[in-house]
Amino acid sequence: MQLSLKTSKAIAALSALATASVLLSAGAASAQPKGFDGAYVGGGISAGVTNGGQQEDAANIGGHIQGRVGIPKTPVSARGSVLFGSNNAAIMPMVTYDIPVARDTNVYVGAGYSFVEKDGRNTPLGNKSAPVVTVGAESGITKDIVVYGDAKLGVNAYQNSNASALSLQAGLGYRF
Repeated sequence: MQLSLKTSKAIAALSALATASVLLSAGAASAQPKGFDGAYVGGGISAGVTNGGQQEDAANIGGHIQGRVGIPKTPVSARGSVLFGSNNAAIMPMVTYDIPVARDTNVYVGAGYSFVEKDGRNTPLGNKSAPVVTVGAESGITKDIVVYGDAKLGVNAYQNSNASALSLQAGLGYRF
């Protein structure tokens, strides 16, 4: 599989974001770190970095709202995201596996499905409903504030194209 320059840069950006999250909690690591737990809701920027090659497929920048609810006594979380652009939105329920990497910090991987409100109109994650995989990091920076970032890959997420869509998100959340 050959990656485009844009995709390679996106993966590099995600790696930098995950590393920055770990550094925010520097000195907190232990042999068995207690990672992030609890629930939050937040929002921020969402950037589509791919193009499906057809009209209405251009990469775009928008926003997102994201939430997380940890499932007690498991390393699993239920998540939901809404990625929106200027004329459409994608709604994504997801389940993730959370890996503690430092005190109050997790890296997570998971899967879900993107439901595009108006097929054929662009969102930061393609222009049609599709399966989604995600990888990201989250860290509590105060008792109530969370910083998070992730990448979402919509598999076959463009109409009239078998291209996948990649979107990067970064935001702040309120923990409750």
